[in-house]
Amino acid sequence: MPSPSHPAVALAVSNLSKRFGGSEVVAGLSFSVGAGSCFGLLGPNGAGKTTTLRLCLGLTAPDAGEITLGGHPIPAAASTARARVGVVPQFDNLDPDFTAAENLLVFGRYFGLGEAAVRARIPELLDFAGLAGKAAARISTLSGGMKRRLTLARALVNDPDILFLDEPTTGLDPQARHLIWERLKRLKAAGKTLILTTHFMDEAERLCDRLIIVDRGRAIAEGSPRELIGTRIEPQVIEVYDEAGGDLASFVDAHRGLAGRVEVSGETAFFYCREPQLLLAALAERRGLRYVHRASNLEDVFIQLTGRELRD
Repeated sequence: MPSPSHPAVALAVSNLSKRFGGSEVVAGLSFSVGAGSCFGLLGPNGAGKTTTLRLCLGLTAPDAGEITLGGHPIPAAASTARARVGVVPQFDNLDPDFTAAENLLVFGRYFGLGEAAVRARIPELLDFAGLAGKAAARISTLSGGMKRRLTLARALVNDPDILFLDEPTTGLDPQARHLIWERLKRLKAAGKTLILTTHFMDEAERLCDRLIIVDRGRAIAEGSPRELIGTRIEPQVIEVYDEAGGDLASFVDAHRGLAGRVEVSGETAFFYCREPQLLLAALAERRGLRYVHRASNLEDVFIQLTGRELRD
């Protein structure tokens, strides 16, 4: 049985709304996050993701709705709830005047932790972040990936039950991303709750038990990655490119009926299929076109629901 200090639901949001000026940034969102799970909050730029996180942390006051974080009402008991929460912000805000270890030490004071207790945790935190031996390193000497991992280590200084991660791997190379994914999986295995925003659909697909896709402040889909892929999109995708005068437009017009759905974006046609064999046979006989045949994924679902147009 979960204790009152460790509720079965780590975060509950009901009918949450927030306006800035005349614009409704969050429009009646409702979702819940089970303790010990990874929950994803996905959406295009301007969808309201970061505002939702700030509302859940009590950093922004809602116009309407109810939030319970770690069993505590938000924003009324936000400071109490945040004592058991770690946050990895969208942009690193490490203190450049301090070393890696000093950044952790100073941050621990915000939680009322004693210096001796934090110093005892520093080697473990740095090792977890793949930064063993970097305790005395100045922030200016660290690579972007190292800074991101130190920001993750800093979010763990109070040994939180719940971790908010706002685009934790943006700007990182593949090696650094994979290392952070491995560390996040390790945290979830240890019983931590992860609440994640990301623009990397493969990241959400790898890490999230459940997720919600929001657009213009509203929820437009919710479920596990596997459920969304299985129910929202055809199982096979064939991407066709005009490589050498293959006349993509005429090919699309002639073969549109072989797919359940076709989208054209720039010089690429996306054929979403359940039975791709006839289309593949037609492509094998067509010169000047190049194609990729793959299984559908979460990015296909995301694009179908939110569109291909750029969001600024």
